[in-house]
Amino acid sequence: DQTTNPGVVLAFSKLAGDKDIPAFVGPVFSTQIHAIAPDIQRLGKPVMIGGTDSQLTHMGNPWLFRFRPKDIYSARVIADYGVKTLGKKKWAIVHSTDAAGTSGMKNLVEDLTGMGVEPALVQGYTDNSQDLTPVVLAVKQSGADVMTTYMTIPSDLAIFARQLRQLGVNIAWVGSPTTVVTTALKLAGPALFGSYAVSDFAADSSPAAKEFATKYEATYKSAPDIHGAWTYDAVHVLALAIDNAKSLEPQKMREAILSVKDYSGVEGTYNFDQNGDGLHSYNVVKNDNGNIVFIKHIDFRE
Repeated sequence: DQTTNPGVVLAFSKLAGDKDIPAFVGPVFSTQIHAIAPDIQRLGKPVMIGGTDSQLTHMGNPWLFRFRPKDIYSARVIADYGVKTLGKKKWAIVHSTDAAGTSGMKNLVEDLTGMGVEPALVQGYTDNSQDLTPVVLAVKQSGADVMTTYMTIPSDLAIFARQLRQLGVNIAWVGSPTTVVTTALKLAGPALFGSYAVSDFAADSSPAAKEFATKYEATYKSAPDIHGAWTYDAVHVLALAIDNAKSLEPQKMREAILSVKDYSGVEGTYNFDQNGDGLHSYNVVKNDNGNIVFIKHIDFRE
């Protein structure tokens, strides 16, 4: 994931050339998945993905299997928690202009509008920005009392968080999952204290998540986040599907993955739909002086 779109296309093409590889764990960045999606469709082998852009599993590509909730869900949770629980009506939305950031922003605007809330500010920025002062000033001048961020790159989020505090912006913050990834927490430090986030992984959300967190910390001396969690689930579900299919033939593996129901992973309970979306839930968490505190779990299964 620490590469460019051309870089990920090259990396995938090298792996795809190995006929002994039956399936792949792909990127977490939606823009990178979009970049390799045509090659995935031509290859015709299962690829586990972590990108949250809702469109990824609605492009007619039968080989993409998502192990994180799509942005339609994150927007619903953010809007509901901010408006109904925090009681905030004047929103600023700051988003990356990449695929995931744009998708999240559009979904959130739609959800807020449906609740009778017109955002005071919708502000985009480009990934890997070194100075987000103009964005911070726009938030400050908007008069918003709550802010949502759909930021893809942890270093961008850390810069933004520090500059918010430097310029005296201290409004409620309900961020996307990047707000609580390990890298962002380390880079931003106290600048993120008091913020809320939606996150597909939360250590206290289930016994499976708690057990995973305990073992992960013992092994790596660091708390796990979404990146370790979704890939852990992806590998285990893929292994289960291969075992159930009793075959490495792509179509049989595909059918076996789509047949996975009520699988208790560390991110939540997986129930794959016909589009390849496996996870339909989110957690709300709070950064309490550096400790990520679980608040509640929301499941969207119909």
